[in-house]
Amino acid sequence: MSSQPRRVAAQAHQAGVERLAHVSGIGSDVASPSLYIRKRGEGELVVRTAFADATIIRPAVMFGPDDAFLTIVLKLLRRLPIYPMFGRGLTRLQPAYVGDVAEATARALQGTETHAITYECGGPRVYSYKEFLRAVAHEAGLKPKLIPIPFAAWHALAWFAEMLPSPPVTRNQVELMQVDNVSSPQMPGFGELGISPYSVEEMLQEILWDH
Repeated sequence: MSSQPRRVAAQAHQAGVERLAHVSGIGSDVASPSLYIRKRGEGELVVRTAFADATIIRPAVMFGPDDAFLTIVLKLLRRLPIYPMFGRGLTRLQPAYVGDVAEATARALQGTETHAITYECGGPRVYSYKEFLRAVAHEAGLKPKLIPIPFAAWHALAWFAEMLPSPPVTRNQVELMQVDNVSSPQMPGFGELGISPYSVEEMLQEILWDH
């Protein structure tokens, strides 16, 4: 995974490109026991090695129309009167609208900052996973029963699911849901880029209308 960012950064540097943005993710960590999270951290390192002044954009979990996060959650809430949660639903999330992240990336590249800088872009509200599910269900007029499922059971389920052509859940997803996905108050983000991010509730109305 880190070889492609390395190639892009190296070729950009060799071509004399002045500004480069690498979109990573909140929580990227080269020391993580999760291979997926570790590879994202390694991707940041190799980009900065090849292009020292590259801008790193770390969005929280992103959502938008026809995405693989909010749209899927909404479909499952509609179909399942009993909804299986990851763990006890305590993992903290700060979902960011994909359009806001795109705008943040563009503004970061157009800004006056020319030295290496990392932005962490989280939405306007921090939810627990359970709160997030209840908020989505409320906007959709649904009242599902949320059932906690231990992460160990999810890992076993994902291991078997990955044998299918289109697995409904993967081990990467389970690993990500075990770690809080919230921007650090010490890091610059949407505010420093002059962006007032959209909330899940605001964008969900458009998604509900479309579907």
